[in-house]
Formats: sequence, structure tokens, C-alpha cells
Amino acid sequence: MLKLIFRLQASGTENVPAAGGLVLAANHWSNVDPWPLAIPFFPRRFFRFMAKAELFWFPLGLVIAAGGGFKVRRGEQDDDAIATAVALAREGHAVVMFPEGTRRQKGLRKKHEARWRTGAARIALEAGVPLVPAGIAGTNRLARLGPLRVAYGPPIEVADLAALPAGTAARVATDRLAEAVGELERQVA
Repeated sequence: MLKLIFRLQASGTENVPAAGGLVLAANHWSNVDPWPLAIPFFPRRFFRFMAKAELFWFPLGLVIAAGGGFKVRRGEQDDDAIATAVALAREGHAVVMFPEGTRRQKGLRKKHEARWRTGAARIALEAGVPLVPAGIAGTNRLARLGPLRVAYGPPIEVADLAALPAGTAARVATDRLAEAVGELERQVA
């Protein structure tokens, strides 16, 4: 349906490793963002998504879990979700994250503000897997049946961060990631 109705187009898919663990990090406009990011690789790769715990109500929670989602508690440090993501990446899964922590635009009230967090970089660094940026556009205009565009960039360079303390390395990698995602997002806008 995404390919036909919303004319999903993906570029840079060669930048996403065909096998092995990775963290894919993208900007976040809509609750449907995970699907356009993963569809270009299905059925060759099954992506795993960190999804806010509030979405895991019956029956939606079953659908999200079947689609690869696992819970994260927002607004607090969720060490269990981080450990799950690190384990999944080490096992060879592609773990999708939205480092902004929430959608950029939504209803009249926002409990959480979209700002870049270091979780995606921390997970990639700890798991020793590539940190791949992606830019997505069009999911904030689904009612108009506008085209969906996704661009995947080359993995973020992190080898030079090995000697830094973990927190500093994660912040530097996140800054690089934010710049790469911003550039990809401009390409697909």
C-alpha cells in the first residue's frame, strides 16, 4: 500500500548493510515513520523498532510487537530498552530509532519536546555496529496522499571516538548523526 498509494521512493538503500546488526536513525514526523523506513528492505531484513510504551495497549500493542516494536519508557532513562536494543543489534538485527525522542508536530498538547538525544549513538557504540542515518519526508502529509520519500546515508564515522569517554563519544556521534539526517531530510523534502 505504501508503494502504490503513497508512491514510496527510497534512495541510498546500498548504504544499509544487507546483513549484521546496525542502528538506523531518522527524523520523526509521524507514527507511521517506521514503515516507510523498513519496507524497502522487506522481506530480506526485519527491522526492530523502539516504540513508546504508551502505544502498547490491546490490540495495538500486539500489532506493534508483531511488526518488530519493543517498549521504551519516555521521559526517563530506560536502561532495559537500551539493553534490549544493544542485544538485538549484537544479534544482527537492524534497530530503528528516532533520536529526536518524539514526533516533531502533533496535536495541541505536547508532553515531550523533540530534541536530539544520544541513545541511538550510545547503542551503536556499545553494540559495535554501524550507525546509519536516514531522512524521511511526506509522512506528515498522509491525508493528502502525497509521495513518501526516504534517503539512507552512509554510516556515521565513529572509529575516531574510541579513546573518548562513552558519554562524550555518544554526544559527538549524535552531533554527526544530526547533521547527516538533516542533510538527507533536505534531499527528500
